Amino acid sequence: MQGASVDRYTLARAGGLEISILTYGGIVQSIRLPDGTNVVLGFPELDGYLAAGDAYLGAIVGRCANRIARGELPLDGNVYGLSRNEGEHHLHGGVAGFDKKVWRARPRIGEREIAVVLAHTSEDDDEGYPGRVDVEAVYSLTLDDVVRIELRAVTTKPTVVNLTTHSLFNLAGEGRGTIFAHELTLAADRYTPVDAQLIPTGELAPVAGTPMDFRRPTEIGSRLGGDYDHNFVLNERVAARLTDRSSGRSLEIRTTEPGLQLYTGGKLDGAYERFAGVALEPQRFPDSPHHAHFPSAVLRPGERYESTTELRFPSGLSDQ
Repeated sequence: MQGASVDRYTLARAGGLEISILTYGGIVQSIRLPDGTNVVLGFPELDGYLAAGDAYLGAIVGRCANRIARGELPLDGNVYGLSRNEGEHHLHGGVAGFDKKVWRARPRIGEREIAVVLAHTSEDDDEGYPGRVDVEAVYSLTLDDVVRIELRAVTTKPTVVNLTTHSLFNLAGEGRGTIFAHELTLAADRYTPVDAQLIPTGELAPVAGTPMDFRRPTEIGSRLGGDYDHNFVLNERVAARLTDRSSGRSLEIRTTEPGLQLYTGGKLDGAYERFAGVALEPQRFPDSPHHAHFPSAVLRPGERYESTTELRFPSGLSDQ
């Protein structure tokens, strides 16, 4: 990105939400609610993101989000060697994934929404992945204060694509303590257990009777010391509800994706304390190339990857 200019686009509605997006990494820099509170972690200047390294704050991650074991991508009888950036494993697109690219951008104004359209081209063999992939990310703000994130991609060769966004939310306000007291509800009765290196075992295990059971509103800090980095198998499009009862703010996430990664910021250090925000990342399951029974992330020429996620911020306390 040396020599490239980075722009900020702000989508705002009078008396409503305001969302700012950077062309560096497609980063959601802030989401301000009508009362002026910013509810995502981020930095006021680009230098903060560059210094944060692999925190992925607010960024689009890909070409393949989450982990691929041993950096090995089996596809159509071949095994492609991907970059290894988490020990022996591949994480969030590798050493210089989509979160570290400067995206092309253009504004778009419709009758019921305003948007910024970001585009990026990932060349053949980028971080070891086969095929040139053209990616488009559309951030929209609607007249009824819905933030919509649409991710699309096409490829020149068979490859894998699994995109998500990595905003960390704190509904009390950015930088205002931990998210332990936030109540979380997930529409998931199964999850994908992992080994000590956070690689899925391949099992689809029931959440019942485990610390993974968020089918009813549950304080994040009440189990496992609040330290989560796990994928959940979604049952319905309304995937998650997050509530901070001290402020009365809530967030609802709807998505077309089959899974959602719950990450509570246990690896944060530096500008933010650990557990200062919670990421709720819609996705295909981690390490899916090694598990044929997981939803596939394979994309072939002539096909189109499409993913849509909506963020809604109901006023007042949720009656979940």
